[in-house]
Amino acid sequence: MTKKSEGADNQQYKKIEVEENLTEDQVEEVSQEEESKEETAEEEQEEEPREPTAEEKLAELQDRYLRLTAEYDNFRKRTLKEKIDLQKSANESLLEALLPVADDFDRAMQSVEEAKDIEAVKEGMRLITGKFQGFLNQQGVKEIEAVHKAFDTDLHEAVTKIPAPSKKLKGKVVDVVQKGYYLNEKVLRFSKVVIGE
Repeated sequence: MTKKSEGADNQQYKKIEVEENLTEDQVEEVSQEEESKEETAEEEQEEEPREPTAEEKLAELQDRYLRLTAEYDNFRKRTLKEKIDLQKSANESLLEALLPVADDFDRAMQSVEEAKDIEAVKEGMRLITGKFQGFLNQQGVKEIEAVHKAFDTDLHEAVTKIPAPSKKLKGKVVDVVQKGYYLNEKVLRFSKVVIGE
């Protein structure tokens, strides 16, 4: 016999001795306690978490993958919609600020038809031009100074070359065909210029 089986036999022998010394009621109580201990031990063994099978793990991973894919797709659609909405309304405040200048131009065109005093028309056009220049300055738009400046390919676009009226203007901008502008120190539009040679 092994030591374990000897130990189990000794426990049973002691149990029998103890039961002989106890009354019948006491024996019943002891046996009920032992049965309840055995039942709780069996329940504990049944409640132990079992290892999920490979199929269950795969199903869980597939479910996670599908949910993550759906979340990403929803995020992508939402950000695309927000971007489109932003592009549609991005210039709203800019255009709203331009409306008073447009109103001034409308009034000026109406008065030009009826005007008899050309100086009043000129003054009105100067006021509108000043208002428009003020608006551009508020938006960070500044004119690129080009006349009589050295030709700079970073700022100017040469349209043509003409003989320089003086030696000082050789290689410099003689005339501006179309004004160029900065937008916050970045070139918004190059100046189209005529260069003296």
